[in-house]
Amino acid sequence: MSSSPSAPAATPRPPLRIFLTILHLAAIGVMGWVVVAIFCALLGVGLGTIILLGIGIFPLIGLVYSLFGVGWFEIVRVGALYRLELPELQPVRRQEPGFAGYLRTVWWQFVDGRMWRAVSSFLITCVLGVIMLTFVQSFLWSVVTGIVLLFGGNLRTLPQDTSIVGLLATLDTPLWGILSALISLALAVGIALLHRLITIPLATAGAKAQQLTRQVQASVQQRAGAVRAAEVERTRIERDLHDGVQPRLVSVGMTLGLAQQQIDADPAGAKALIAEAHTSTKAAITELRQLARGIHASVLDDRGLDAALSALAGRSHIPVVLDVRLQGRCSREAETAVYFAIAESLTNAAKHSRASECRVVVRLRDENTLWARVEDNGIGGARVLPGGGLDGITNRIQAAGGTVRIDSPQGGPTSLEVSVPCAS
Repeated sequence: MSSSPSAPAATPRPPLRIFLTILHLAAIGVMGWVVVAIFCALLGVGLGTIILLGIGIFPLIGLVYSLFGVGWFEIVRVGALYRLELPELQPVRRQEPGFAGYLRTVWWQFVDGRMWRAVSSFLITCVLGVIMLTFVQSFLWSVVTGIVLLFGGNLRTLPQDTSIVGLLATLDTPLWGILSALISLALAVGIALLHRLITIPLATAGAKAQQLTRQVQASVQQRAGAVRAAEVERTRIERDLHDGVQPRLVSVGMTLGLAQQQIDADPAGAKALIAEAHTSTKAAITELRQLARGIHASVLDDRGLDAALSALAGRSHIPVVLDVRLQGRCSREAETAVYFAIAESLTNAAKHSRASECRVVVRLRDENTLWARVEDNGIGGARVLPGGGLDGITNRIQAAGGTVRIDSPQGGPTSLEVSVPCAS
């Protein structure tokens, strides 16, 4: 998550930034009033036709989203101009179904304070842009006047600049032309600095609150994913114990009971039953070991993700091409989430995909994101179902603060990509 907007004082090359600001103001001074005219037209048409079967509501909805578009543009423009890390203006999400719910969404968009601050910044820029055009015109007129007077020309052949600054240049000496040009340039720079002084607070206001809101939403989603992942994991463990280890241990108990009953009358038969119980006990131990490995992979802590994935690929029922390139270790939570995502993907591929090969690629991107991709050449058609393997992967990755992308068209191939921040 990015920090608060960077300080304007850190912006490099102030002369270039002032020149770019002058260009912005001049452009918006010409084109901005077209946008304002569209706003006024939509407002007038909407209010004028609101009583005609309510059709005026549609121009008003268009006005709201036009305001949003202008606010979004203004925040992007100010951020790019002054090198500020500003979160983009986000539309209000629809919370309720139906047309009434849509109208409530439009209303909440209309009263969005950050949008209105951005729109206010744009309108102020329009006004400053018109003033800037006047000073730019005066500057150009003064330069041309000074050159003409310097070479003994006649000012009557030139179009007249009626501004106060421009009138200085009409005095019959090149010095006044130069003085007029300097005054015009100074006023243009002053307007550019005033634009910066006004628009940066308007554009950055509410940005911190929006960042905090996004962090809260991400935390809520992460917590929900963690709770869901724990629930799915608990259900899986219960199912594996109930369907696998428990019946086998019950069978071992019954076999030993039969052996106990036959140990005096039929020692050979009792010995065979004990041997059968011994074999079943070893199988139960193996299943328990596999179940424990599904809960926690000790090799992951001891030797890292590369070694753990190598062991996982060695146990896979499908040939696995492993491509792991990591420089150093990530956090335990990130490595664990990616490991189990890959393990569950390989298990799903073995059960459902009819694949003959899987490819696993793991990289450390930007030194702070652990990225992995699992692809098989199976029949595709994988879907996220509640309580299923892909649902468990999604919940576990979200709990670690990461993202999941699944692509599984009918006919294959199936690919799964996960990205988890290393400092999660």
